[in-house]
This record gives sequence, structure tokens and C-alpha cells, in this order.
Amino acid sequence: MKKILFGLAVLAALSFTQNTNAQAKPKGKEWKVPAADAAKKSTVKAGDASAIAAGKEIWARDCKSCHGVKGLGDGSKAAKIDISCGDFSSKEFQSLSDGAIFYKTKIGRKPMPSFKEKLSDAELWQVTAYMRTFKK
Repeated sequence: MKKILFGLAVLAALSFTQNTNAQAKPKGKEWKVPAADAAKKSTVKAGDASAIAAGKEIWARDCKSCHGVKGLGDGSKAAKIDISCGDFSSKEFQSLSDGAIFYKTKIGRKPMPSFKEKLSDAELWQVTAYMRTFKK
């Protein structure tokens, strides 16, 4: 029983350290979004369950390795990146317009890849809708 409790304590400590380290990294440079792009409106209606489910699938395939399962910036590849992968549950991120999130996901900038050749605009809006579910 003591071995099991010790093992659970070690796992909890490692989990805490991974989350803490993910947020301890410096932010990248300011990322300005052109006003016209920030003003774009999503083609996905708020709360559209099928669009959110599709966005979740795309997230699991293309985003979670860096940004983590819940968008906390603690994915398996995050440790290899010099800057924070962001906390998408934060007030700062959630205050971005849908157009700004869409733009950043589509265009990318190092170390964030561009998805304009990989995902359609409809898929990018689905991922944007899914990212809204991370709101605290």
C-alpha cells in the first residue's frame, strides 16, 4: 500500500511540475493581427455541438501535442519549445476575437506552424469553436 501511495505522489508531483514548467516559459513576441482579420466573424454558430466535436478531433490530431489536451500549453512537445505554448483557458486568450484566433491558427509563426495548407477555412472555424470550450 505504501508503494502505491508513493507512486501516486510521484505521479502527482511530476504532473504538477509539467504544468508549472509549461507556464513558466517566456511568452513569445507580441503577435498583432491585422484589423480586417480580427474583425472576421466565425461561420460556426455559438454552441454548435457538431462543429465543436469536429474541432476537438482536429485539435487531438494537430494541436494537442504542443498545446495540451485542455489547451494549457503542456503538450508532449511543449518542453522542446523555447517559449510558452500559451494557456488557451486564460482570460487573455479568451478575450481574442474569433477572427484573431482563426488568423493565428491559419497563418502561424515560428514555432507555431501555419495550417492554411492543411486545414480548410471551415475546419479552422471548427477548431476556433473548440478552443472556446477551454474558457475557465
